[in-house]
Amino acid sequence: MTATEPTRPAPVPMHRLHFEKPGPPRPAELPGGAPAWLVSRYEDVRQVLSDPRFGRAQLYAADAPALSDVPDLVNDPDLMFNQDGPGHLRLRRTLRRAFTPRAVARWRPWIAAIVDELLDRLETTPQPADVVAEFTLPLPVAVISRLMGLEESAWGRMRHWSEHAFSDGTHEGEQVASVLQEFSAFGADLLVERRRTPGEDLISGLVAAADEEGGVPEGQLVSLVCGLVVGGHDSTMTMLGNALLYLLGERRTAWPRLGADEEAAGRVADRLVHLVPLGDDRGSARHAATDVEVGGVTIPAGAIVLADCGMANRDPEVFPPATLHDLFAPLEAPTLSFGAGPHYCLGAWLARTELQLALHRLAARFPDLALAEPMDSVAWRTGTTSRSPRRLAVRW
Repeated sequence: MTATEPTRPAPVPMHRLHFEKPGPPRPAELPGGAPAWLVSRYEDVRQVLSDPRFGRAQLYAADAPALSDVPDLVNDPDLMFNQDGPGHLRLRRTLRRAFTPRAVARWRPWIAAIVDELLDRLETTPQPADVVAEFTLPLPVAVISRLMGLEESAWGRMRHWSEHAFSDGTHEGEQVASVLQEFSAFGADLLVERRRTPGEDLISGLVAAADEEGGVPEGQLVSLVCGLVVGGHDSTMTMLGNALLYLLGERRTAWPRLGADEEAAGRVADRLVHLVPLGDDRGSARHAATDVEVGGVTIPAGAIVLADCGMANRDPEVFPPATLHDLFAPLEAPTLSFGAGPHYCLGAWLARTELQLALHRLAARFPDLALAEPMDSVAWRTGTTSRSPRRLAVRW
């Protein structure tokens, strides 16, 4: 609750969000009131996310209802996520080899070294320490910066850009547009620099792959670079902060096993990604190009469909209630938290690796780690489509 919004309820922890029981596709509304269809069962959501008749590009047609009240990176038509068909595949091919499990496995030793370096610093920090400032934020920032060859001087601006790139509509439109213009200029300058002096980083590889592929518009490359800069750290920071709040606040008995067993920590990371969403928004939007039957219901051509991955991840027909909250149980089916189909998150394996290493090594180094403040007093990072603790005080 704030002085400017006295009646606004305090946000609940992300792991406590309520999800209705999934059911057949049904009429719903977009935040602005425009009609849509809600799809919530696991198999139905997978179909919508995988079927090429449900696309993203037409969501940004001139006559389409607005998905956001202010400009943001997520709704930039040039973003790879908002492309369909050959154009989307062309962009995706420029990055696909960079994020394979084999590639991420090669990065694992230096990611682990970054984790250990941050834990060394945390150990010397006066208690109570802010684990967000000391660990959950600098870890993914350092990882994506090394991959992309970014200087440490850009780290502070990365958070500023993220807050506006993923705005939830509370920022002024002109302010967001100004920040995104600055961010795009940064991305464009990076592309120019790496064309002039290529290195071993991700952007240099992107430039080389795009030139080899041919036909990739420069604006789309700029959006791709900007998406990697902010998306490459914001999601992992959010996942890790929410995971620690849940584990230390409500599942503390799992902590010793996390530190003792790295493989078990991987299963916990998978289960937490599955159960704890990144933000309060529900549904990944798609546009139906033709009439399509989903779950026995015909969704008409031209309809906007909201695929609710959070509800689908709790579908009792796929994820039995008896094991849904068993943190160490392997998932019964692939999670939809990273999407599915042609827009499946390229960075999923990297995020999973960071979470596994972070949780395992933090628990091993600090077996007595505990929250230093009541769980319900946590201040939340708000104003963006993702949400996690702004500060998390801990002792050990």
